[in-house]
Amino acid sequence: MNKATKAALRKCADEHETASFLGGDGPRDPSWFMHHVKGRENQEATAFVASALSFGSRAQFLPKVQWIVDLAKGDVDSWIRSGAFEKDFPAGNARCFYRFFTFATMNTFLRTYRNVMGECGTLGGFVRANCGGDASKAVSAICARFNRDGTCGVIPRDCGSACKRVCMFLRWMVRSGSPVDLGLWADFMDRSTLVIPLDTHVIQEARKLGLLKSPSASMSAARRLTEALAEVFPGDPARGDFALFGAGVE
Repeated sequence: MNKATKAALRKCADEHETASFLGGDGPRDPSWFMHHVKGRENQEATAFVASALSFGSRAQFLPKVQWIVDLAKGDVDSWIRSGAFEKDFPAGNARCFYRFFTFATMNTFLRTYRNVMGECGTLGGFVRANCGGDASKAVSAICARFNRDGTCGVIPRDCGSACKRVCMFLRWMVRSGSPVDLGLWADFMDRSTLVIPLDTHVIQEARKLGLLKSPSASMSAARRLTEALAEVFPGDPARGDFALFGAGVE
């Protein structure tokens, strides 16, 4: 990668990793929600649910996240732990909630999340116990644990795909000192092990810059792009997510 490309990416990251990235009075990005609830455990739970729904059109999925936060009266963590979600997302209800997720699909996902909370206290407790501070291992462990109970695509079945939503959630949890990312897990996970959240937009921008050749959103492509971005952001390759977002905007 040449010096001009590196400089341009650093400039884009500086300009777009700002508080305005989140949105103002309302969400512009799904990370907005975790900044507008109180309590560490609640921020974590809100972030995980928000990330799980973050695909497709923002105009469609952001209101779905807001609906859940409103149902939970701002306390998504307690809403899940108490089982209150069972009333709002009844098991066996085949009505569509969002895209191909039915109310029953969401029930299964939230039941599994509640089980993880019961076993480990929080999802962070699960990751701390099983992943040795490695974000790549965390992606695999989260996928395996949630699909053990059958979450029907809310969490990817394995790491064959890029697992964009899980990688994005990990970026939120691990990177500290950011106006966007919370860094709640910074004390036990190394940000240098984060994998770039890879989606169609990121692939397009990475290919334009010559950072990727493959058009597929696979985990192997995500790892290759992460390695390239580590040259630009040593020890913090996931910062490249803001840089590629900015490259697309500009």
